[in-house]
Amino acid sequence: MSDETGSPNEYADLRAAVVGTGLIGGSVLLRLRDAGLDTTGWDPDPATRSDARARGVTAPDTLDEALRGRDVVFLCGPLPSLPETLLRVAGATPPGCVLTDVGSTKGELSGFAARHGLLDRFVPGHPMAGAESAGLTAAAPTLLDSAAWVLCPSPGRGTVAFRWLAGLLVALFRARVVPMNAADHDDAAALASHVPHLLAGALAGAVRRARLRDAVLALAAGSFSDGTRVAGTPARRTASMLLGNRERVLTELAGVTAYLGELADALRAGDADALTALHAEAGAVRAALPGRSYAVETRGFPAGGEHADEVAWLCGLGAAGGHLSGCAVGADTVSYTAHRPVPPAT
Repeated sequence: MSDETGSPNEYADLRAAVVGTGLIGGSVLLRLRDAGLDTTGWDPDPATRSDARARGVTAPDTLDEALRGRDVVFLCGPLPSLPETLLRVAGATPPGCVLTDVGSTKGELSGFAARHGLLDRFVPGHPMAGAESAGLTAAAPTLLDSAAWVLCPSPGRGTVAFRWLAGLLVALFRARVVPMNAADHDDAAALASHVPHLLAGALAGAVRRARLRDAVLALAAGSFSDGTRVAGTPARRTASMLLGNRERVLTELAGVTAYLGELADALRAGDADALTALHAEAGAVRAALPGRSYAVETRGFPAGGEHADEVAWLCGLGAAGGHLSGCAVGADTVSYTAHRPVPPAT
């Protein structure tokens, strides 16, 4: 692991591997390849490996060959396969090789890694980007550009791996690195990503069963198209994501159901003021999405030690809606460039 982060040139000699080359893994693979890194990709599907070779990527037939001599490995297979894959990859790579994943839930895999003593070099991750399509043929090197990319830091040597990986993602993907503990990630992702899949599925499914289905589709405009976009995500992938965060999704779904109940009650009562107030409350959140303001701050910590204070600050930043755009590690100190949301004026 290097102690310096910053420009893409600092990673010119990096040797990377991507295990699982579907939509997200394939996009990671293509971006690393385009950045000029020595990059290999491996997928259990021979046809997918063939497609990777056709796109100019080294894709060996065996996983061991793909992992040989790597400095960093991205685990990008289906969510249920990640624990077994993590063990296999950890056993086939040297202790200095940094491991990370792109799975949509973090609690289960983080706990698994902790029980197997792997958090010294495994940094759980989740780039918040994607598409309703799937597979390497849908992958693009720009898919993850400037994405919010969650990383879960751990104290001790795991913090060193986090710093290095954060710098890599900023330099090569222009990522907004969001440091969070696994539990906070899963809580936030339930509302930010997982419940929307349920709502999109419910709306599209109701139309599928409607008496005037074809007429509805003929009239459907942007609100229906935007609201149901993720219903086109491969069903098995969606099911794995929802089951992987089941309890939190059900908790947050109850909150959404309660709000929907308030809307229905106001509509049933013919209460225009209540309907207006509820939609105004919701609209304020929607309006805040594209125009959030951030205050920039720099924070330093000792480079050595167990890093408990550093990890606490990092996770607090992510829980507050902030992100990192830089991490500079010197001989004695590490310095972060952080962006923390500014509360709207009242």
